[in-house]
Amino acid sequence: MNFKRYPKILIAFALAMSLFVSACAGTTSAPPQGNQSVSSPAKPAVAQKPVSGGSFNKFFPKSQDGYNVVFTQEKTGFAEAKLNEGGQNVAMLSINDVANNPSAATKYKSSSQTIEGFPAVTQGTNTTAILVANRYQVKVQSRSASFGANNREEWIEKFDLNGLSRLK
Repeated sequence: MNFKRYPKILIAFALAMSLFVSACAGTTSAPPQGNQSVSSPAKPAVAQKPVSGGSFNKFFPKSQDGYNVVFTQEKTGFAEAKLNEGGQNVAMLSINDVANNPSAATKYKSSSQTIEGFPAVTQGTNTTAILVANRYQVKVQSRSASFGANNREEWIEKFDLNGLSRLK
């Protein structure tokens, strides 16, 4: 007999048995019993898919009073436009569907400020945003020192917020 092969055979047999045993063990799909608990997922499931970015365009303010609204980006759940005055970019306007990022809406829960009845927040020194229908974040970001918080609020009010609140 060739005793040199026994260690190799023994190792191969042990590996095969460990794979077989672990595959047969599986997991149980039975509901928890007694005082066992079910762990919840880290991120809640979202029932709705984000809407297309192009569907937001009709809710943006129109060019007016020397300001020109120029659309710059559309993607699923997001649309953005530049607000130009005299050829200079003074602000960015955007709508963002937070359907796949519900944590983005949490900052509005503790807000004491509202614009047009919607919860509002100020982010840093150059951004004002509101949450419409617990789903759509409307944001105005200053790009010029001459475009302050009052201007941002005025331009948020120029969005068709009621129309946006009915968007599904």
